[in-house]
Amino acid sequence: MIRVYLPAHLRTLAQLKGEAEVEVEGPVTQRTVLNALEARYPMLRGTIRDHMTQQRRPFIRFFACAEDLSHESPDAPLPEAVARGTEPFMVVGAIAGG
Repeated sequence: MIRVYLPAHLRTLAQLKGEAEVEVEGPVTQRTVLNALEARYPMLRGTIRDHMTQQRRPFIRFFACAEDLSHESPDAPLPEAVARGTEPFMVVGAIAGG
């Protein structure tokens, strides 16, 4: 079971009280985790990734095991701790400005 941490506004949209949990078949990557998340919570489609391009939306960042994975390939394997469910895959809203 993959644990996914979402920002408060996306948890509200998905009607979640805590972390989301999803099953992933095959390799655990950003793409497979987000595909599973959007399949289980269809109301999240288009909020994290663009509908057409499947690219990460601006001001959304991905973290796992204290590493920023936002610019990694969506098909790169996520850390083993995420695949085992001991660490969450985190979707975080970025803040801009000064």
